[in-house]
Amino acid sequence: MKITGLNLDIVWKNKTENFQRIEKELQHQEADLFLLPEMFSTGFCMDAPEVSDRHLESLEFLRKMAKEKNAAFCGSAPVEDNGRFYNRMYFVHPDSQVDFYNKRHLFSFSGEDQVYSPGKERVVVDYKGFRILLQVCYDLRFPVFSRNNDDYDAILYVANWPEKRVRAWEHLLKARAIENLAFVFGLNRIGTDGNSLFYQESSHCFFADGTELSEKKNNLVTAKLHLEELKEFRNHFRFLNDRDSFSIE
Repeated sequence: MKITGLNLDIVWKNKTENFQRIEKELQHQEADLFLLPEMFSTGFCMDAPEVSDRHLESLEFLRKMAKEKNAAFCGSAPVEDNGRFYNRMYFVHPDSQVDFYNKRHLFSFSGEDQVYSPGKERVVVDYKGFRILLQVCYDLRFPVFSRNNDDYDAILYVANWPEKRVRAWEHLLKARAIENLAFVFGLNRIGTDGNSLFYQESSHCFFADGTELSEKKNNLVTAKLHLEELKEFRNHFRFLNDRDSFSIE
């Protein structure tokens, strides 16, 4: 499976401009799955009543792109649902089927927990033979929630992770791959947001042994994931058999 992530310089609170940028960047690209950053349509914004989708704007854009590209599209957006706001990660299949995950670990340092509601369920998506765990940004710091119970092959992390703390982002992505014997693709944004936070290019895809798999050109990050290679690695190194059990409430 070929995954292409877009290191997007997100325009603050401007969905139309961000949709146009994404279309332009990806117009000549082909992949099985395209990955977009956290809150790709607005930036990581706490003005939820102002920026949140009320008419599925971001989802409809992803559906449009998935149909045009005959590929899956994945990214998160602020959404209002039944009077609550969520940082919602969509996974849109080529046939317009939609899976979604509401971010569980809200970034209290920025006040996200005061504005958005947390998700409660882990979500694993089946696509092209891969079982894919959906995760958003701050989730990366909490390994119990992403512990592999032999129920996934790859993790997708979408993020707005500032340059000030980027070393933690990069180290933790590799750690999640190694400890869970899984592919991990972490896509971060680039540029400067409306809070004057700078984001450097720091997207990566790691194999289960911590090997970097991604290739980078311009604003694109691409990796090819081979499921048989992962299965062979897991069959040889059966470390997951010795894992601890956790109960998540």
